[in-house]
Amino acid sequence: MKPVRFSAVVLAAGSSTRMTGRHKLLLPLGHEPVIRRTVRAVLDAGPEKVVVVTGFGADAIGEAIADLSATIVHNSRHAEGQMTSVAAGVAALGAGYDAVMICLGDMAILEAADYRELVDAYGAMPQGSILVPRRDGERGNPVIFSAQHIPEVIAGNRNLGCRKLIADHPDEVHPYAPTHDRFFVDLDTPADYANLLQRLSLPAEGAALAV
Repeated sequence: MKPVRFSAVVLAAGSSTRMTGRHKLLLPLGHEPVIRRTVRAVLDAGPEKVVVVTGFGADAIGEAIADLSATIVHNSRHAEGQMTSVAAGVAALGAGYDAVMICLGDMAILEAADYRELVDAYGAMPQGSILVPRRDGERGNPVIFSAQHIPEVIAGNRNLGCRKLIADHPDEVHPYAPTHDRFFVDLDTPADYANLLQRLSLPAEGAALAV
């Protein structure tokens, strides 16, 4: 397995339309909001650099992670779709790494060891330049891709968040099959939040404290 120097982009620009008026990334998990827990875990995985892309609710997101060692980039085009945030984040990473990890801000179930698991799997790939978690036919996150794809990603020519990439470039994609479901657990609805609190053994009344 070859060592991999990686940087990470955390997508935190969405408008939480399915969370009934609450911002999902600001929902409390114990004594910290979702986005802070996610960014902390990514940082603890040992990346060269972490960029957090904000959009909807940018000021509150920035305040929640202000003291963490991450670069915050605001995407004024966030309403146009997730790929504008991916492009903005990747463009802000700079150079000095082998691969880029695209992380979702709402996957707060993931720990630093989970992110490292994917990085190690990327380093052990026998071929290909894109690693995608897969389990029982479902595609998970984060996705990791080689730095060679950066110009295409910034230009918006390659949508790493859709199935079309995998279908169109099968020779570049390495599916990684984890032994757990954590790469497939995100946060979109109040029911997802209740499930997340339960999985993290946090009190259900935390839902009443939502921002």
